[in-house]
Amino acid sequence: MKAFTKIPVVDVSALGGSDPAAHAATVAKLREIASSIGFLYVSGHGIPEAVSSELIAAAKGLFDLSLPEKMKIYIGNSRNHRGYVPEGEEVFAGKTPDRKEAFDLAQDLPNDDPDYLAGNPLLGPNQWPENLPGFREAVMAYYAAAFQLGRRLLRGFSEAVGLEPTALDHLVTKPTSQLRLIHYPFHAGRQDAPGIGAHTDYELFTLLLPTAAGLEAMNGSGEWIDVPPVPGALVVNIGDMLEVLSNGLFVATSHRVRAVKEERYSFPLFFACDYAALVRPLPQFVTPERPAAFDEIVAGEHLFAQTVLTFKYLRERRDSGELKLPERSLGLSSFGQEARHPTHAPAADIG
Repeated sequence: MKAFTKIPVVDVSALGGSDPAAHAATVAKLREIASSIGFLYVSGHGIPEAVSSELIAAAKGLFDLSLPEKMKIYIGNSRNHRGYVPEGEEVFAGKTPDRKEAFDLAQDLPNDDPDYLAGNPLLGPNQWPENLPGFREAVMAYYAAAFQLGRRLLRGFSEAVGLEPTALDHLVTKPTSQLRLIHYPFHAGRQDAPGIGAHTDYELFTLLLPTAAGLEAMNGSGEWIDVPPVPGALVVNIGDMLEVLSNGLFVATSHRVRAVKEERYSFPLFFACDYAALVRPLPQFVTPERPAAFDEIVAGEHLFAQTVLTFKYLRERRDSGELKLPERSLGLSSFGQEARHPTHAPAADIG
């Protein structure tokens, strides 16, 4: 992992295209950056600007609603982790509650979906606000466009680790991929300062649309590097599951959000595996000189365990005995540079 000082931009317009040389060059860049930095901007991603703009407008409309109106779709009313997240709901590793609100959604499955009926904690229908015309359509249009980009990137990362483009597709057939709409309200008295701390993302990788500065990534020396918005580009960072699959060749990059006074919106799509997907180091990355660094992980159980450790309403259900953590649960900040530099900050903010 490099002691990088800035985040590179990769034009992915040739990825999966008709020019083999341009495609191969893009894959080579993905491999180099994923194995040395773990953070990049992607331009040429194909998501229309209008789709992103409509998502931002829809989010502003939601967060402008009164708190009682937003609490009608409180995430704690759901049984599959969907809905409105008020300030103070998320607390990382027992630290101070975060000053942000959010709306969490994923693939909008029907009420009679068999996994939802069987009690899967992350699959099923979304909660939607009433009397907010066009909100659902704008949000799901962005979800579909970002998820399509995620599939292209998955194939690029697959080639980047020496596999066929479709070799990892079987891990993503009915994924738990979540889109978060996050709002950091204006805070006049807040000084620009480190936020609550660092974390990695629990999925394969993350596609992030930010509206303002504040995001920071940890480099190989444990230093924090700014990741400001780049017009027309999305931020992509490696997550825990790609670190496991590559046996540590790709490192899940620790990151945090600075506490700043400016209002900020953030839209991460966490590109995930299927709930029951078994993730283990790929054989070509396991040698006598480099033994397997990770045990087999059930992707959805890992994601759900981290979610329970973070959300107040889920911790209360755990403490009451209503739900139990998976037996092989890992603690927060078990991956990435933060696990290698534990003195720098506690587990922290998402987004």
